This record gives sequence, C-alpha cells and structure tokens, in this order.
Amino acid sequence: MSTPPVFVLDTNVFVEAARRYYAFDIAPAFWVELVSQANSGRIISIDRVKDELDRGKDELAKWAQGQFNNYFDLTADEAVVTAYREIMVWANQQSQFKDEAKADFARTDNADAWVVAYAKAKGCVMVTHEQYDKRIRRKIPIPNVCQAFGVPYIDTFEMLRQMGVTFR
Repeated sequence: MSTPPVFVLDTNVFVEAARRYYAFDIAPAFWVELVSQANSGRIISIDRVKDELDRGKDELAKWAQGQFNNYFDLTADEAVVTAYREIMVWANQQSQFKDEAKADFARTDNADAWVVAYAKAKGCVMVTHEQYDKRIRRKIPIPNVCQAFGVPYIDTFEMLRQMGVTFR
C-alpha cells in the first residue's frame, strides 16, 4: 500500500478560501480541517507563503500566525534550493514569457518558484488555483512550471476530495 500524498499549498489556496468560498465566518470547519490535516502530515506550506500571508495584516494573517504557524516549512533545505535554481534557469530560458513575467517570478518576495521547488524536492502534490496556459506571456503560472518539472498539481477542491474531506 502506497503512502498518501503530501499536499503543499500555494498562497492563493488560503487567500481565495478566506476571501470567497470558505470565509472564516461562513466555513470555520474548513480552517479547522486544514490544521487537522496538517497535524496528520497530509498538508503543508512554506515559509515564503507565510510571508505573503503576513503582508495581508488581516484575519487570514492572524490565523496563519496562530493556528497554522507550525505548518510552514523552511525553504532553506539544500534540495529545495537546488530545485529552485533549476526552476529559475528554466524560467529564464523560456522565450514564451515576457521579461517582466520573468522578473516578477524571480522577485525575492514571490513564493511561486519556491513553492514549486519545495513540491519538486519533497515529492509533494502542488495545490494552487492557477491554471495551466500554454500561450500566456505576462505571467509564469505555477502549473506551467509543474508540467515542465513533472510535479503533480491540483486545486483545493480536488485536494479535499483526495483526502476524503467533507463538510456536514
């Protein structure tokens, strides 16, 4: 029997949920479930995602600093840094993307390349709401990077299904 996958969450998983369909006042069970699944080792995120959430200075930032704080892993790991370098080399070699997209992707305060590097290095499934777009030029979407590096990716709803989570 194979071990269940570990899901690594992109910033937009938290932000979209908090601002839209799983707002804290509408679906508190979602947030409890994230912590429960993280506690069991099924989901994780990274320090750089936490940094992006902290900039919000809102209820989501407070939740991340409180209930989810222990589930943001460090990206200083050698395997993650190596994967990050590979991703940055790949991104810069892609003529499809505009220079502005490459610069944005490489910004030190942008978690996108790091979260994919973490998923690649640790063998996780990437969870994001971004969509693959083979024609996009203005941004480097996480799914495009995942496809280039063979990293599986899904959205929040598929993650919940795969974990067998239901809200009653």
